[in-house]
Amino acid sequence: MQINLPEVHAEVSAAFARYEDALVHNRVEVLDELFWTSAHTVRYGVAENLYGIDAIRAFRQARSPVGLARRLQGTVITTYGRDFATAMTEFRREGGTKLGRQSQTWVRQPEGWRVVAAHVSLIDPTT
Repeated sequence: MQINLPEVHAEVSAAFARYEDALVHNRVEVLDELFWTSAHTVRYGVAENLYGIDAIRAFRQARSPVGLARRLQGTVITTYGRDFATAMTEFRREGGTKLGRQSQTWVRQPEGWRVVAAHVSLIDPTT
């Protein structure tokens, strides 16, 4: 297996950056586009467990667009071959006291890179 092929890593990095921009600017249509349109898609959030694209879309539609800005740190994107990747990052919200963690599993679909599973959590930082 080839890890982090430069062209594949660049593709996933671009998709990840597009996702982040859509997230902080509440571009729901882009967020929906970047998640796999499937009942098998899973997103575990800070306070919700979402199974299937319909539940994920409903969450996105209902979420407040206020306070979405954040600063990323420690982002690690790893590609495995040409069609599978993971993206892990930490984040901090302005004025927040918690450290956020986000993990995404990306799979190349016929229409492009899509998140097939995601997890977001908050912890109290130790430092």
